[in-house]
Amino acid sequence: MSGNNRASIKIGASVSVVLKEDQRSGNLTEGVVARILTNSPNHPHGIKVKLEDGQVGRVKQIHINQ
Repeated sequence: MSGNNRASIKIGASVSVVLKEDQRSGNLTEGVVARILTNSPNHPHGIKVKLEDGQVGRVKQIHINQ
């Protein structure tokens, strides 16, 4: 799932984000959402979140846990 819609991201969700320093390379970092930082309902570059380890990035993928 894409990370452009705020409603589809929940605290505790497993996601892949692109960190600020990785925007040029596109390297993804995996983590668990601790806080949702973007207030708007959607964002073209991905919703900005803070991961449990303190890193901040924009969500590119939401992992479906089964």
